[in-house]
Amino acid sequence: MDPLLQVRDLSVSYRQESAEPHQAVAAVGFDIHAGEVLGVMGESGCGKTTVALSLLGLLPRDRTDISGSILFRGRELKGMKEAELRRIRGAEISLVYQEPEIALCPVMRVGQQIAEVLRAHKSWTTGRCRVEANSLLARVGFENPSQIADRYPHQLSGGQRQRILLAQALACEPALIVADEPTASLDASSQSEFLELLRQLKDETSTAMLLISHAPEVQATLADRLVVMSHGQIIEQGDIRQVCLHPADPRTRKLLDRNASGALGTFVGTELHPEHELIV
Repeated sequence: MDPLLQVRDLSVSYRQESAEPHQAVAAVGFDIHAGEVLGVMGESGCGKTTVALSLLGLLPRDRTDISGSILFRGRELKGMKEAELRRIRGAEISLVYQEPEIALCPVMRVGQQIAEVLRAHKSWTTGRCRVEANSLLARVGFENPSQIADRYPHQLSGGQRQRILLAQALACEPALIVADEPTASLDASSQSEFLELLRQLKDETSTAMLLISHAPEVQATLADRLVVMSHGQIIEQGDIRQVCLHPADPRTRKLLDRNASGALGTFVGTELHPEHELIV
């Protein structure tokens, strides 16, 4: 079966006034299959988010130069017109942002914000969108969805707001979810709850995911395969267990050692995916 997403030789440069262009990503390539979670790991500034935004056509066109190919379901996304991309974003490919405080509108009730995603892509009545928004809130773990739907973002905790973003991402049952450091702003308890939601999504649907996180323990919880980036390039990729237990590149080993409290492949206090326990 052909991959859901095929990225080939993706390079991104940011144009700068009075300076040479800055190349943020250089010749990156990977595949994602239906139902697969591909992790992208690397230090801050390595190009992870640039790759994610490139897939969705969210980089400013007047300040970036992009080359290579981004094939999604056989369609070339690079260079696609904005009107066509809008039909794909949120419907076929969704994005879960790192900062819900920025991603959510502070003056709209959260139920309405979920319903707006549905209204943008489906010819449903306002009432049906509202009912479906409540169903999505229940799906992401809220026991009182109708009450949550009537609240504003500032009335919710950080973990709750992140679940609102996930509900938006799931609204149109996309084929691919891009999650950009989705647990970075959460405390340990909220992070564990959110990762469990993602694990349930992985187990119950064929939705694929591009999971961006610098944390090995987050990747080990969800990812099937892992891409490791450094200075805009992929330095290593492969099965999650193989990469974490037997990294081929010394930079990968250094990243794992630093982020896993010095115990390579051992992520203390984290419930790992049962298919690839990384305890050595």
